[in-house]
Amino acid sequence: MDNNEILLTQEGLEELKNEIDDLKVNKRKEVAEKIKEALAFGDISENSEYDEAKNEQADIERRIAKLENMIKNARIIQDNDDDSGIINVGSRVKVEDLEFNEEMEYKIVGSAEADPFKGKISNVSPLGKNLIGKKPGETVAVPTPDGGTVEYKIININ
Repeated sequence: MDNNEILLTQEGLEELKNEIDDLKVNKRKEVAEKIKEALAFGDISENSEYDEAKNEQADIERRIAKLENMIKNARIIQDNDDDSGIINVGSRVKVEDLEFNEEMEYKIVGSAEADPFKGKISNVSPLGKNLIGKKPGETVAVPTPDGGTVEYKIININ
């Protein structure tokens, strides 16, 4: 994998494109209006509203540049729908936390679109890294920050 390469699902790519559109169409207009209003106050040398709006404008432009670069370097990963039974990036995996007997389902994605609250874990996260290459029925021991481990049993791949 190229160092600049960004792994994205098709859904993740669409989310990035939608965010860029929103930034370009809506946020740029909002900030331009804030700048215009701040300029109406007169002297910009001590105008905190103007400074704040210009900083917000710079943040938006940085975010647009970052997103465009991510899209330019994106490699689209397909949902893993092959019959190999092996977990890979794009797989949706159901696991059981053996300590708490709790089942969880995750989709393994590239780090750019990881969002654990939405059930999307990165392929380079401790759990994601340990799941890749495994099959249902196997157990993985995932290191925790405190030096311990958590064991997960792979229930199935959807």
